[in-house]
Amino acid sequence: MAWWPVLGSSAVLSLALLGDALLYAVLPLHATAFGVSLVWVGVLLSANRFVRVLVYGGVAKLAERLGSRRLCVIAALTAAISTMLYGLGRGEAVLLLARCLWGLSYASLLLVTLDYSMRYRARAGTRVGLSRTVQRVGPVVALVGGSALVAVLGPRETFVLLGALSLLAVPIALLLPAVREAPVSAAGDAVREPTAAATRVAGHGRARQAFRSLLSSALGRPRSIDLVFFWAGVGVDGVFSVSITLMLAERMDLAAAVFSGGLLHALRHFSEAAAAPLLGIAADRLGASRVFLFSVALIATGMLAVSVSVLVAGSVLLLIGRGAIASVGPAVIAQATDERDSTLHAVARMQAWRDLGAALGPLLTGVLLGGPLSPQALHALVGAALLVSLVLWYLRR
Repeated sequence: MAWWPVLGSSAVLSLALLGDALLYAVLPLHATAFGVSLVWVGVLLSANRFVRVLVYGGVAKLAERLGSRRLCVIAALTAAISTMLYGLGRGEAVLLLARCLWGLSYASLLLVTLDYSMRYRARAGTRVGLSRTVQRVGPVVALVGGSALVAVLGPRETFVLLGALSLLAVPIALLLPAVREAPVSAAGDAVREPTAAATRVAGHGRARQAFRSLLSSALGRPRSIDLVFFWAGVGVDGVFSVSITLMLAERMDLAAAVFSGGLLHALRHFSEAAAAPLLGIAADRLGASRVFLFSVALIATGMLAVSVSVLVAGSVLLLIGRGAIASVGPAVIAQATDERDSTLHAVARMQAWRDLGAALGPLLTGVLLGGPLSPQALHALVGAALLVSLVLWYLRR
């Protein structure tokens, strides 16, 4: 089993995530410094998700033509540029361009990391868990160190610095293998490619077919597990991510709220990094569904706790749960997929629904917070919806 493609591609994504991770903690409280309104905060934080849902098919075609290594190099470079634009640009147009560029970059890097991680179906949980651990290092560093730098350098200057650091991902991407090894079955045996052309593109035909169907899958009738991922995306990546620093600002000064919000966001990435390998192994041995059920229940409980102003404890619960399902979710899909089906296709469909929820969440939060709904009320509504979707999935699985 070759581990370097998993580790290398995950390290590239980890560095690329520096700017995006910090933006969720900084932008809501420093919107005026970036020249945008609160409504536009929601638009900007959701724009990259909409782009991702729409472009996976095109990105997979590009991967077929360029190969994984070239695509990873290009995406690492554009990710660094997008982070620098957060600091160098000002106003809706420039920041929207930066977020769309980040959406394209992330879609490309996600394809590469998923492709390498899911090659051994029998050990999907272990490989995805390891990949997630490496990926979370960058966001944790950005949220802890970056939140402190904001108070010293200023918000925009901090993003320029993070963009420069993200450029370190480019040489790592250059070291990735140009051609993938042959796909491996659950038994560990190499699977023959049906044609010479499929061999030449190193299996990217499967990836292309999987990701080309993402848009139609997202717009079709959702399955019960799709709704679970959708509402988890709306809740954690949307309502919570946008509003937690605003709720903290009601209790402390601005600098303390940014730093505290950054620490809470970092907890999600840290819990995922620390627990992902163990959760992946547990999912492979004990059954991913059990771990997944417990993890989603943690998210729903945390959302409801935040809704009654139990901010710290509720945040800890939902962030630990969110970190867990990021590792266990792909394993749930892999274990439930027939050997003859494309695991990558099923995981891609799950990712599309989560991205759709994570795209709508910030957008709706930015709009609704300007109306009669409080952040606490939004947490209660989404937490209840997540619980209902979890019960439906459990009854129908």
